[in-house]
Amino acid sequence: MACAFRRSIASQTVLQEVFEDGAHYGLKSELFSGLPQKKVLVDFSSPNIAKKFHVGHLRSTIVGNFIANLKEALGHQVTRINYFGDWGMQFGLLGAGFQLFGYEEKLQSSPLQHLFEIYVQVNKEAADDENVEKSAREFFRQMEAGDEQALSLWQKFRDLSIKEYVQIYKRLGVHFDEYSGESFYREKYREVLRLLDKKGLLQRTKKGTAIVDLSGKGDSSLSCTVMRSDGTSLYATRDLAAAIDRMNKYNFDSMIYVTDKGQQDHFQHVFQILRLMGYEWAERCQHVPFGVVQGMKTRRGDVTFLEDVINETRLRMLENMAFSKTTKDLENPHEIAERVGLAALIIQDFKGYLLSDYKFNWDRIFQSRGDTGVFLQYTHARLSSLEETFECGHLRNINAACLQDPQSVSILQHLLRYDEVLYKSSQDLQPRHIVSYLLTLSHLTAVAHKTLHIKGSLPEVAEARLHLFKAVRSVLANGMKLLGITPVSRM
Repeated sequence: MACAFRRSIASQTVLQEVFEDGAHYGLKSELFSGLPQKKVLVDFSSPNIAKKFHVGHLRSTIVGNFIANLKEALGHQVTRINYFGDWGMQFGLLGAGFQLFGYEEKLQSSPLQHLFEIYVQVNKEAADDENVEKSAREFFRQMEAGDEQALSLWQKFRDLSIKEYVQIYKRLGVHFDEYSGESFYREKYREVLRLLDKKGLLQRTKKGTAIVDLSGKGDSSLSCTVMRSDGTSLYATRDLAAAIDRMNKYNFDSMIYVTDKGQQDHFQHVFQILRLMGYEWAERCQHVPFGVVQGMKTRRGDVTFLEDVINETRLRMLENMAFSKTTKDLENPHEIAERVGLAALIIQDFKGYLLSDYKFNWDRIFQSRGDTGVFLQYTHARLSSLEETFECGHLRNINAACLQDPQSVSILQHLLRYDEVLYKSSQDLQPRHIVSYLLTLSHLTAVAHKTLHIKGSLPEVAEARLHLFKAVRSVLANGMKLLGITPVSRM
């Protein structure tokens, strides 16, 4: 009797916390007590200007968005930075290529597609013709020297590219506080070279390049090149300038770079050079690497562009939804199909360790009963429909003793563990903990929904169960939003 009473009180307490804390449920736990508020910069997505948004940037975009969401939920002051690849030799190739093969009309009507075609063509030409490569190097040299005509063409490429990227981010539900790029540091890199030289860290090679010895013993195999022989800058030099500039601008407590694991050595070199330069805050810089997605193809063949993938997810989801009785009643089936499709992509990506490569499978990600984003959205929509159908009274009036059956107890116990899961993800920045938690919650709910009927039950039993399902929907929505998923109420 006493045990049943204690369980009843515990049930009431869990539900009360879920409803009172709302979007902050789990974040007011003792696990987060005394957590200092920090200034956090998250550098993610970072596509290359003048190229269509490649699927390889999808992981950086959704992982970075998750990390930024989580840090904000924990109360930190977060700045989301998109650091475009908008400078470098590839623009020499593109500039020279546009002068040879470019059409202004095509550039205005379909900028990224036309620039992509030019880039492919000019690379082929450069492989066979030294003069094309020389022209490309000369174009980039003119850019770095501040040539007005070269910079005007580059600026046009940049503006048109960003305009298209913003539309993709809007579809993904991702936003940025700062759009930056390597070009911002095309002048400041010279100051980095001056500082390196002043500290005795800059060395000249026989080829005329400038390097920093990372071994401390003159081992050239453990060095980082910071300037080409023609005096132009490199990716590492510009990243050093950007890091120093961001510390001066934001005085950050933490800066997180989200890129593929192929750049691990690059960031280790950048952080090490910053330490050699005497910047103790280099310890606040962190690289979150992720693995490669394999086999992502549309029905037309190999996929290169993210826009194709998003369109494909919407199309496939619409086909799946066509078999549902409720789809014909939806006001905006295309929008819902896209949201559910994006949830499918995100959950597939977040289920494992970020560092792991994984094989993409179209059929598996759209299963409505498995461990998929579709299943999460289906559960949320089902619970939303339940709330619409039955009116929910005040929590104070429910009899928590009606929630002592095994299914209700399992759900309540699982709701209690949400703070632990958030804490785990806050420590290692891995979304898989939250994904696993939400999938388990959805499976528990699917079982309970079959046995814990509301229609036909005694009023106090129905009221208690309705509050339980409402609490599940609330926590499910919170977790999905952290992952970067927009929950749907109908599908």
